Parts: sequence; structure tokens; C-alpha cells
Amino acid sequence: MPFGQIVVGPPGSGKSTYCNGMQQFMRGIGRKVVVVNMDPANEGYTYECGVDIQDLISVQPVMEELKLGPNGALIYCMEYLKEHLEEWLKVQLKPYIVDDSYYVIFDMPGQIELYTHYNVVKDICDVLVNKWHFRLCAVNLVDAHHCTDASKYISVLMVSLSIMIRLELPHVNILSKVDLIEQYGKLAFDIDFYTEVQDLSYLVQSIGRKPLSHHDGEENNSNSMEEANEDNDEDDMQDDESFESKLAKRKRKYKTRFRKLNQLMADVIQDYSLVSFGTLNIQDKESVLNVLKMVDKASGYVFGACEQDNTSILDVASSNLKWAYEANDDVRSKYLNRNNEE
Repeated sequence: MPFGQIVVGPPGSGKSTYCNGMQQFMRGIGRKVVVVNMDPANEGYTYECGVDIQDLISVQPVMEELKLGPNGALIYCMEYLKEHLEEWLKVQLKPYIVDDSYYVIFDMPGQIELYTHYNVVKDICDVLVNKWHFRLCAVNLVDAHHCTDASKYISVLMVSLSIMIRLELPHVNILSKVDLIEQYGKLAFDIDFYTEVQDLSYLVQSIGRKPLSHHDGEENNSNSMEEANEDNDEDDMQDDESFESKLAKRKRKYKTRFRKLNQLMADVIQDYSLVSFGTLNIQDKESVLNVLKMVDKASGYVFGACEQDNTSILDVASSNLKWAYEANDDVRSKYLNRNNEE
């Protein structure tokens, strides 16, 4: 009964960096760990890879041979892997799972359609859990800086909820790169608001307003969608005598409809009430340890199953527990600029 993690999240969220950091940390505390690259397009990983899907199939040759685009080739590769789980993946994993001595980290592709529109990743997870008896926890990484934009944060919540429901695994959501959380602007609320996913109606009300920036007059990328619509409006109506009034009317209409859309998504998220987040700075050992504790608690990891000392099953889940507010104290003190200003 080997334990492990399914590491998911959008491209650029830091999955491979997380796998590398977690591999080094686990080795440092005495756990045997192997990382499996399940992304046929990932050629730039820095971790020590025990099993690599690219030894079976990779995206570039599929694109050239079948004349597919990057996403189509990726889906083909994952479907091909699913058809060869027994004769390839199980054989590759056998040295690591024969006596359940290794903790296995699966570095998954980031394309969201694999989790929202196709069943291939879910089917692979079903085989790992139900046939090969893995005890897996899905770790969903998202960029922490999305918290500075209300609509992006709500989108992140929707994607996270969708992945949780589709994969049907114990699940931990992580705001990665928390040290860069205010790179594109200040948070409108305290960090607890975002990690605990509190009353989203307050967040919806702020949609359409210019996000807070660190410097007066600083332009923020979060209004890019609205600015693009305004540019189109100007092109369409530049010769119209009532240009300004029509433009103002369209802007109001767009903001109203966009806010209503986000309110509907927020209602769905809060109706399920499943999503919450931990935080991670992969360069901070204490931060990595806190994430590992969350994952161990979710998966039911037992020290005694994988290590020589017969530690209690509850040790990981119950050791050094913190209240939710205390858990984010380090984030406040280290990474939020408002603390420095105060």
C-alpha cells in the first residue's frame, strides 16, 4: 500500500519546482521518495526522476507524426499511457512499490482540459488507487498572486473545485509562490480571507475596481480584459457623435454582467464549501513541512508503514497543530507589505 501525491495545477504554477523541493525535503527527514514525471511535454524538470513518461512517449514526435497541435498531442500521449499502464508504468514502478518502502510523487501535466473535459487523468488515478492500492493525495498548486485580482481568484476557486470533484481523491489546495503574493498589487483583505475562502460576496463587490497597487499611478494587468473591451468599443464608435455616452453605457453594462457572472460562480463555490488553501514558499523549509503535514493528514500516511520507527498513526496529523490565524502569521510577517508599512 504505497503512499504518494498527485501534483496538479495550471502551467507555471510551480509543479516541477514543488516536486524537486519536496523530494529534497523528504530525503532530508529520512523518507525514501521517488518522483514520476507524468508530463510528456516536460523536458525542463530539475528533480531526480525515477520514472519518466517520455521514455514511453513524448509530445514532439506525436505532433510531427500525427500533425497535431500541442494540446491534441498531449491528450493523445495521456490516452496512450492509459492504454499501457499495466505493461509499462507498473513495470517501471515495481522496484519502488514492491515492498511499499517508497513515497511516490507524480508530476502531472498542467493543461486544465485534462481534468475538466477528459477522463484520462481520473482513469489513471482510479487504476493507481483501486487496482494498485496506492494511497494518494492530490496536491493542487495555484499562483498566490491571483489573490490580488478578485475575478482571477474566483476563477482559481472554480478550477480547484472542479479538479477536486473530478479526481475524487483526498485533496489539498496550495497557494504556491506565496513570497510573491503581492507582486502585482496589494491584497484587498487579510490573507485568512483567501486561504479560508470566506464570504465571497465582499470580493464580488470589488470586481471592476482598479486593484490596489504599491505605487500611485501604477498600471495593473488585472484590468486587461476590460481595457481590451474598451479599445474595441473605441474602434467601433470613434466616428459616432455620442461616442462618450455609448462608451460609458457599454462599460457599465459589461461591468454589471461580469460582476453577475462572478457572483453566480461564487455562489456555486460557497454552496459546495469544499475549497480552502494552504500556503507555500518552496525555499522555506518550515513552509514545506507545513504542506507535508497537510498532505500526510489528508492521505492518512502512517510513519510505521514506510519507516523503521513505529510512530503513532496520528503523529503527523496532530503534531504542532496551529489555529488557522496562526498558520498565516509567517506569511503576514514575511511577505505582506502592509506589515512593513505599519
